[in-house]
Amino acid sequence: MDSFRSKIIPATTILAGVVVLWYVFAVILNAPFQRDLDQRGNETPGTVEFIGKTLSQPKPTLPAPHQVAVNFFENTFLRSVTSSRSLVYNAWVTLSSTLLGFAFGTGLGIVIAVGIVHVATLDRSLMPWIIASQTIPILAVAPMIIVVLAAIGITGLIPKALISTYLSFFPVAVGMVKGLRSPELMHLDLMHTYNASASQTFWKLRVPASVPFLFTSMKVAVAASLVGAIVGELPTGAVAGIGAKLLAGAYYSQTIDIWSALVAGSIVAALLVMAVGIAGRFVDRAMGGRRA
Repeated sequence: MDSFRSKIIPATTILAGVVVLWYVFAVILNAPFQRDLDQRGNETPGTVEFIGKTLSQPKPTLPAPHQVAVNFFENTFLRSVTSSRSLVYNAWVTLSSTLLGFAFGTGLGIVIAVGIVHVATLDRSLMPWIIASQTIPILAVAPMIIVVLAAIGITGLIPKALISTYLSFFPVAVGMVKGLRSPELMHLDLMHTYNASASQTFWKLRVPASVPFLFTSMKVAVAASLVGAIVGELPTGAVAGIGAKLLAGAYYSQTIDIWSALVAGSIVAALLVMAVGIAGRFVDRAMGGRRA
């Protein structure tokens, strides 16, 4: 119970503080437009009424938390999952490309890490290029990927998945390299004493030692993969997906829809990270790991 309280109370306190600040900034940012509306309508509302109006604008500069919550509830639970306005439907569209890109990125990252650890030339030549690749803004890379693949007839899910792959392979590669190199020199000497081959050392020592590093990096990778999928929907002119909802909301100045889509994306990201964490625990137990 004490452990539960130590986790819940700080998180709840921070969340309450964020909500209060959100309301304060919503009033501040929406006030100029509301003041202009009142002047045009020759209205002189009191302070409380004026604040209420700033928090109930149909297209506010910054939506209030309750506006976002109502919009999220309506578009999640009160609409058919096949509706183009349903956040469940749009989240699923984005999730499909996220998972595919995450699978590609994880596989690519592992292959690159194995090559870097076992081939010194790759360590000296490939690693700097991998790091340099992450300095290029994804907003600059995404349109190029879309245009090039469209030129050879590849459209739809694959281009978005490849953008997710571009973001997700890096943390996996770095984490896996760290994990494969984590065994102590004494353990490596012991394997050498047992006359173990390089393959046996890899599978019986390096891989088990790298598993905790792998799943930690996969948590970062799956969140990055979601970001890549959302960004990939922007230049493709997608009609569905969280990115498409953000683009449509920006085009029609539907700020409440934008924030609602952002909340949906955050929830999807949290669930994905949680799923990777649970999978990591199962793998750890299967390998004989014990709780600290």
